[in-house]
Amino acid sequence: MTVVATSKTEALSGPRVLQPSGWPAPKGYANGMTADGRIVVTGGVIGWDTAGHLPAEFTAQVRQALSNIAAVLAEGGAGPEHLVRLTWYVVDMEEYLGNLKALGKIYREIFGAHYPAMALVQVVRLVELAARVEIEATAVVPR
Repeated sequence: MTVVATSKTEALSGPRVLQPSGWPAPKGYANGMTADGRIVVTGGVIGWDTAGHLPAEFTAQVRQALSNIAAVLAEGGAGPEHLVRLTWYVVDMEEYLGNLKALGKIYREIFGAHYPAMALVQVVRLVELAARVEIEATAVVPR
């Protein structure tokens, strides 16, 4: 069953998950999203704190990167519930896969149980040499 906004009221209430009928339910992400409103987009966000320090540990970088995204969203009048897409870039896929349980907990602490469409890509490196993860976010705030 595809879940789509069916009325103007629903369209104004925020992003909706798109789940094609018969597809297995994804875990921790959505296959697709639809939304109508004002777009808030981040650049590639890494786990720097406000002083420009980057923790060495992968999950600490993810925690800070997600917190940084939440701060950018708030600056644009959005919240985690408005997210429609996240693209994660990691330098080590095994590091990501080996930390799934901890990453899920961190994600839920910062963004709650809202899971937008997501993509995960392993890259050779990121611009900041010590960065282990970089995340881009797109949110849509209802009008």
